[in-house]
Amino acid sequence: MRIGLLTEGGYPYATGEARLWCDRLVRGLPQHEFELYALSRSAEQEERGRVVLPEHVTRVWTAPLWAPADDGRTYSRRERRRFADSFKELVRGICAGEPEPEAFAAGLYGLAELAREEGGMYAALRSETAVRAVESGCRAPGARRSVQRAQVADLLDFVDELERLLRPLSLDWYEDLREVDVCHAAAGGIAALPGLLAKRFFGVPLLVTEYGVQLRAHYLEHAVDPPAPGGTGGTGGTGGRGTAPRPAVRALLSAFHMRLATEIYAEADLLTPGNAHARRWQERCGATRDRLRTVYPGMEADRFATVGEDPDCGDPDTLVWVGRIEPAKDLIALLHAFAEVRRAAPDTRLRIFATAVVPGYLADCRSLAAQLFPDEAADAVTVGENPVTFEEIGGPEAPSPAHAYGSGRVVVLSSVIEGFPITLAEAMLCGRATVSTDVGAVCEVIGGTGLVVPPRNPRALADACLSLLRDPERAQRLGAAARARALELFTVEQNVAAFREIYLQLLARGPARAEGGIPFEQPPEARVPGHWTSPTWAGPGADRTVVPGRGAGSASARRESATAPGAQTPTGTAPGAPTPGAHAAGATAPGAPTAGMTTAGMTTSGGQTAGMTAPGMQTAGVQAAVAVVPGAQGAAATVPGAQNPSTTTTTATEATV
Repeated sequence: MRIGLLTEGGYPYATGEARLWCDRLVRGLPQHEFELYALSRSAEQEERGRVVLPEHVTRVWTAPLWAPADDGRTYSRRERRRFADSFKELVRGICAGEPEPEAFAAGLYGLAELAREEGGMYAALRSETAVRAVESGCRAPGARRSVQRAQVADLLDFVDELERLLRPLSLDWYEDLREVDVCHAAAGGIAALPGLLAKRFFGVPLLVTEYGVQLRAHYLEHAVDPPAPGGTGGTGGTGGRGTAPRPAVRALLSAFHMRLATEIYAEADLLTPGNAHARRWQERCGATRDRLRTVYPGMEADRFATVGEDPDCGDPDTLVWVGRIEPAKDLIALLHAFAEVRRAAPDTRLRIFATAVVPGYLADCRSLAAQLFPDEAADAVTVGENPVTFEEIGGPEAPSPAHAYGSGRVVVLSSVIEGFPITLAEAMLCGRATVSTDVGAVCEVIGGTGLVVPPRNPRALADACLSLLRDPERAQRLGAAARARALELFTVEQNVAAFREIYLQLLARGPARAEGGIPFEQPPEARVPGHWTSPTWAGPGADRTVVPGRGAGSASARRESATAPGAQTPTGTAPGAPTPGAHAAGATAPGAPTAGMTTAGMTTSGGQTAGMTAPGMQTAGVQAAVAVVPGAQGAAATVPGAQNPSTTTTTATEATV
């Protein structure tokens, strides 16, 4: 099976949130071919390079979302009119106060058709026509109140950002995407846009996996208040992370992402949220329950086995926190809670391990820790130590995450915003009792194997930590139960098994077979990977199978009646041998009738068989086709230009392609 894996800012680049699970998925399914279609987010990401890919990744296509994409293409008058009509529909769907998904979809697919036929839209999307269309949409009756007062600067910023978001429409990926069996988007939003178009134009099944809902991520990314006039917080445009656009631009971008998410959820064949929290977001955006299946992310349990199987390791008086140091993790509340813990249990320590940091927030946390916990010294000549330490994973004290979790008996999560808490699942694999705030999918992940408190409540967080510190046996029981739950739900094996089944289901009900056909009617070895050319015998009267929804001249439509590269003829026939109704893999002997022959299996009139193999295929135990050979004894017919692999048969004519 050929899987087209669509990513944005993740796999196969060396950094990215979705890199790890994509890599584990690809390596866990070596029986399938993967083609990667990756959108990069920054030049730094590309400079760091890519991860080493396994051999069954046959193709990698990349495209930057951060670099200018001016291809110098200008449209004629008729093309500009088509662009204006489609763009107005798209803008009407974005700006309308009441949802108009039909207008948004019509505009989106109209622009995609134009880009497919005429080339890139960089100049058109940045033209005065586009700006005036957005202005008309904002001023139209029934437009959203938040966009009605958009100024010229707002319109220019939105058009500039919209060009970047719609850049996948102009990529040259789609002639290759039409050949895959399943498009698997590793995220929603822009990452799923190529798969949405492949589904629309070529009928390729679309699978969308969201471990963090992209619409929610967009809302959180632009939730920062715009800087005050004259302030130093930025320009107020569409800056980087932590810089919010102006209100009108924010409203327009949010509407675009909302409409795009609705269209993706409506058209995808299957949605696989990573947890019930993401599932509720998808249902609220229009996804139906019959196309939803929760698949938890998989983690490598072996990395945490040493710590998880040794419940006595670690300091019983140490609390551990692991994660990215940023405002959403609310370490300020954790430090205040630890101050309450220290008053009740003076020997307790807090070790904070950072996987990544926001420098300004880390400085604030260090300053607060110094104020709340002055360095303690046993006497006047001893250097004081602070009970709170800020450390990095990879250092001498914690060379791996397992060592970080194993340094204490209780792991704390103090977040105010959380999707799927990866660090919490890793702590469970390490057999650690946990104290967490009730946000995101926390309750779903721990499932009663840890303590949960309200967010932004330092007193409740402190009380829960003290209850476990004072009762080591209870903490050990919760840790053992947490590890058992994690091994059942959050391993790579269960994740790969789920997607293996999903791929087969999508292929079975997809449009890649004729109406009324039987799933997997043809054996896998009957299909030779690679681009196939039209056979020399495929004349007007030849019987050819055309895939529904795809053009008869496409490579996929020719797959059923193609020959391997380098082969002159698909059959080992003598001059003048008739071949009426011959199919793709048929090999005939002189005068042998070929009507009704198929690639799945053909027998000789005398009960003898003939095998046909493709270049580079292992022939042991695999027969791709069997030809009708009446009375043939031991003759070997080899197609000109083809390599004849080692085969042994003395009673049949072999046509090796």
